[in-house]
Amino acid sequence: MHRSRIGLVLIDHPEEDWERALAFWAGVQGVTPAGEDEGMPEYRSLGGIGSVALESQRTGSGTPPRVHLDIEADDVPAEVARVVGLGATVLEDREGYTILQDTGGLVFCVVPVQTGEAFERSALSWDE
Repeated sequence: MHRSRIGLVLIDHPEEDWERALAFWAGVQGVTPAGEDEGMPEYRSLGGIGSVALESQRTGSGTPPRVHLDIEADDVPAEVARVVGLGATVLEDREGYTILQDTGGLVFCVVPVQTGEAFERSALSWDE
């Protein structure tokens, strides 16, 4: 058995537009973006939507702007296998997380637990 949930919504913008987009979405949320995470300068927190975290992600130059979801799981390989069984396609395995595409072409990630208590409160359980 493993547990998972949609834990993060990320607003992706290429580096050349990221600062403006970050300021815009912070204004929409009425927040000051949280400071740079140690070792993860490409992310800024924009608060949340209920128990789901909202973040801005700086992507590589030329990457199209998009919104993507992160599914957080207490067993990343098991969750990847589950969503692949539902029709997802693995685009890239990275150290600790996996980038996938849903059946309609939307990119999303399966990542380790990142939201702590929110995960504990709302994760769903899955039998392997």
